[in-house]
Amino acid sequence: MSSLIERDRATLWHPYAPASGTLPLWEVEAADGVALRLRDEQGRTHEVLDAMSSWWSVIHGYRHPVMDAAIQRQLGNFSHVMFGGLTHPPAVALAESLLSMAPAEPGRRVERVFLADSGSISVEVALKMAVQFQTANGRPKRQRFLTIRGGYHGDTFAAMGVCDPVDGMHSSFPGLLARNVFAPRPPAAAAAPAGIAEWRAEVEKLARQHSNELAAIIVEPMLQGAGGMFMYPAECVRILRDIADHHGLLLILDEIATGLGRTGELFAAQHAGVVPDILCVGKALTGGYLTLAATLCTGEVARAVSAGEAGALLHGPTFMANPLACAAANASLGILATGAWRADVARVGAGLTAGLAPALKLDAVADVRTFGAVGVIELTDAVDVAAVTRAVVEHGVWVRPFRNLVYTMPPYISSATEVDVMATAMVAAVEETSNQRAAA
Repeated sequence: MSSLIERDRATLWHPYAPASGTLPLWEVEAADGVALRLRDEQGRTHEVLDAMSSWWSVIHGYRHPVMDAAIQRQLGNFSHVMFGGLTHPPAVALAESLLSMAPAEPGRRVERVFLADSGSISVEVALKMAVQFQTANGRPKRQRFLTIRGGYHGDTFAAMGVCDPVDGMHSSFPGLLARNVFAPRPPAAAAAPAGIAEWRAEVEKLARQHSNELAAIIVEPMLQGAGGMFMYPAECVRILRDIADHHGLLLILDEIATGLGRTGELFAAQHAGVVPDILCVGKALTGGYLTLAATLCTGEVARAVSAGEAGALLHGPTFMANPLACAAANASLGILATGAWRADVARVGAGLTAGLAPALKLDAVADVRTFGAVGVIELTDAVDVAAVTRAVVEHGVWVRPFRNLVYTMPPYISSATEVDVMATAMVAAVEETSNQRAAA
């Protein structure tokens, strides 16, 4: 009988990969805590630490007893019901928890939660909200969005339209993506405050020129994820809030990657003291157990959209507010509510800062940076994904490099020793593969 990997290559299509399956592939045999047991194409078994949190979602680790029990309890009641005309306790409890955790200030706080299937869909919903809000307020020509270069907001069409126009997927879908307005990328966090005044002037100029056609500003606050793991100052988020208010625009913060503790605050917006009009949450929301995302908005947005001509927000996923996913999210937020995550993220961050620093001595490395429980090695050239992945697995760690980046977002529960192993493996893999490339 063919191996599982061979059967996979004959039938499945993996993300950002050709159907022919030329990239290396490992079978997952088991997962527990921070560890994965993998089997490679030669049949060898590898015990590795998951330094990716399965694309930034498994913040509490695998097979967490609280998470497992929550899903099992809900499964004993019912696994799914439609959300049109019906409701259930897990959804209501989740909305209440999210609203209590979200950024707030006098006069501005989020009050409504729309539960969606995935991060991309939560962004789609946010963009719809913004357009419907402007239309309901007598500004139907406001159909476009202002964002900054280098961003990533998802792979569905409206979300792609606000991703970076060069490094995103715009060239692959000409004519299908909306023509939005792109401001320069903010100065790097390490360079602040240099360049912030000039950057602000450019963003204000674009907002002024296009204000009559813009519905909202949308950004990932302080950390651009899949667009390049770029970190920028909190002051820039405050500037965007001011510009949005001045021109009657909504501010949408995409915290799908940064939310729920990853940066050292529950939401990256809290570093900046900013409250958005619309907030997108996903990835870690269910602790990596099931797919679920949420779009939160202020009461002003909800009232305007509801009073508009359509009389409703025009979106309704079949699996919206799936009870199993909501139960998982409630358990995950319950774990975060203990507050232990703050010390966990600080421990992970300190370990990454120390452990990745030696990479700066390598000729192949352009930069090393950390933010909360995020660590990045930026190379001078494009990363050899297959070579680096194989090398880091041999060192007992799982990462998924992209572009010119070898990065990590470990589970919060990772011990100091485990973080050190992750960082050491990343540095070693970069050194080994760069030496091999130089010798070839």
